[in-house]
Amino acid sequence: MPMLVTLAAILLAAAVPVLVFALVPARVAVADKGVVEGTSAVPDASSPLRFLAPRASIERLQRGLQLAGLLPRWTVHRVLRAKLLATVAALAVGTLFVLAAPAPWRVGAALLVTLIAYLAPDLVVGSRAKERQNRIRRELPDALDQVTIAIEAGLGLETAIARTAQHGAGPLAEELARTIQDMRVGFSRKEAWLALSARTDVPDLRRFARAIMQADQYGVSIAHVVRTQAQELRGKRRQRAEEAAMKVPVKILFPLLVCILPVLFIVVLGPGMLNLLEVLGTL
Repeated sequence: MPMLVTLAAILLAAAVPVLVFALVPARVAVADKGVVEGTSAVPDASSPLRFLAPRASIERLQRGLQLAGLLPRWTVHRVLRAKLLATVAALAVGTLFVLAAPAPWRVGAALLVTLIAYLAPDLVVGSRAKERQNRIRRELPDALDQVTIAIEAGLGLETAIARTAQHGAGPLAEELARTIQDMRVGFSRKEAWLALSARTDVPDLRRFARAIMQADQYGVSIAHVVRTQAQELRGKRRQRAEEAAMKVPVKILFPLLVCILPVLFIVVLGPGMLNLLEVLGTL
């Protein structure tokens, strides 16, 4: 017992500087320089955070933060600090759990919890990014309908998109508003649409941006292009809904066989089986 108390004190003393390191913002301003531009700086070779994950994983995390819309509130450095804190905390708790009653299964459980704590920030960021991109894909047809109505009413493309973003809510409205803001600060229309395509991972939105750039280049009617894109996206959304509906019977098959049917058999056949066993027992 005294050894456990000493070990707990050592782990607690080691956790304090780690907690401070994870929560206190970095003093070096260069590290978060890319936040102003909507990106997150990747730790360089001199940063101690580079040992927490491979460079490919860090770049994937940076892309996930961008797709999730968490920048600049959350940077790569901050997520890596959270990863470090969670891993150290899980390792400390797992060590105490193993020392309390050493057993192979406890060691495995401690390692599993530590691995989950290490991967948890990446999984959360990836989940948020996927959810946000799905929301953009679902909201895009309705937004294009609003843009089409505004253009046919006599507004220009930028003004129509700005009104749609102003009266809308959600990640798509935020991205459209930022695109208009880029144009107002000096970006060309092509550069603003290319930046929008780079910030998102929705093929339909990229296709729409490419169609707008081509229409602007060749002088095609913007209203016709937007109307055509909206009709096409509504058809795709209907197809995705039908596809999801067709997958429902397959998805419910496993819980039906494993969870529902056994209970149903017990409720329906259970009383009869008990009566049969009681009759056979009296013979």
